[in-house]
Amino acid sequence: MAVAVVILVVGFVLLVKGADFFVDGAAVVAKKLNVPGFIIGMTVVAMGTSAPECAVSITASLKGSNGMAISNVIGSNVFNLLIVCGVCAVFAPLAISKKTLKREFPFSILAAAVLLAVGVLGMKVGHADGVILLAMFVFSLVWMVMSARKAMRSGEKIESEDIKELSNLRCFLYIVCGAAAIVCGGQMVVNSAETLALGLGMSETLVGLTVCSVGTSLPELVTSVAASRKNQADMALGNVIGSNIFNILLVGGIASAISPIAVTGENLIDLVFLIAISVYVMLLVRKKQELRCLGGISMVALYAVYMVYICVR
Repeated sequence: MAVAVVILVVGFVLLVKGADFFVDGAAVVAKKLNVPGFIIGMTVVAMGTSAPECAVSITASLKGSNGMAISNVIGSNVFNLLIVCGVCAVFAPLAISKKTLKREFPFSILAAAVLLAVGVLGMKVGHADGVILLAMFVFSLVWMVMSARKAMRSGEKIESEDIKELSNLRCFLYIVCGAAAIVCGGQMVVNSAETLALGLGMSETLVGLTVCSVGTSLPELVTSVAASRKNQADMALGNVIGSNIFNILLVGGIASAISPIAVTGENLIDLVFLIAISVYVMLLVRKKQELRCLGGISMVALYAVYMVYICVR
């Protein structure tokens, strides 16, 4: 058991650092190819933040651990929304743009609703369902890029990512080594999580909702809290919404396209909870377009109650 815990921690470290290196390398390549900074931020960097979840869920799907694959996606989204945003809001109000509130936020709820509908109808997410999710992902990506280009033409300021200056050789090494670390880290996390689950009598669903989802989302939490304390996390809520869309449509789509994922009654309850808290947070920020301390505390409390519930069940 002790060895499994060590392997789990090492796997998480490889996932996090591998994603960092991969994103840095890919972003520099995109810059060298004269791809606009805002597009890099909305594609390469955004996908990089979902790389740990993607690696864990896809590895779990390939190994047939489908309970872990879907639970990791749902658990990561719940953690991102309630803990990452909730804790950040305790330090400083989190602003959200009107466009995000009207478009991306409802779309994230729609993505979760589609996954719920697919689960209810067939009690599984099959190959065809995975293709549908991936098609929705491509649509959302094209939609975001077109919206950003339109805003840029209208003179609206668009935040872009700070991109390092790297040589061609270092770009190549960053991308290759980063990808290798993500793959190896994902395998280590899934294998050790399975060992822990068997040893402690836990289900794959519980491991996916707790250990895997929290571990793959810790980088977002640490980064967002640090930025919030420096009053630099105004768009944290919007970034989390985008990450949640990527998790369901890209990660869930690839995992189910590889191997059909069985959906349990517990998964359906978790999806209903995800949709409910998304609506709750949207109502919290709708009036003043920001999430404040009291709302953040209520979100953290909701997560604590949810954790108690899934452990008890």
